[in-house]
Amino acid sequence: MKHLINKLNDTKLDNRVRLGIMSILVVNDWVEFKALKEMLGVSDGNLASHIKVLDKEKYIELKKEFVGKKPRTTYRATILGRTAFQEHLNALEALLNKKDSI
Repeated sequence: MKHLINKLNDTKLDNRVRLGIMSILVVNDWVEFKALKEMLGVSDGNLASHIKVLDKEKYIELKKEFVGKKPRTTYRATILGRTAFQEHLNALEALLNKKDSI
């Protein structure tokens, strides 16, 4: 069982907000900051700090642009981020399926 727990991505995806960000970005192409904030129910600062962690790990990429005179930042999951997310889900599933043999 310990080897299953060790497969969880505890450094980046153990937090509910970061897991939520990745869940949204894996099933959508580009998502705006405001939309992420509303879907997750978090503050600007909270979301920004979690995005910073995921960006540093290269799990997400961001695009900054102007729409008219207003700045818009959008995000999407990278291949590395998608892979890490899927491995994390696989580890969770394996851990849940292991309960029958305890």
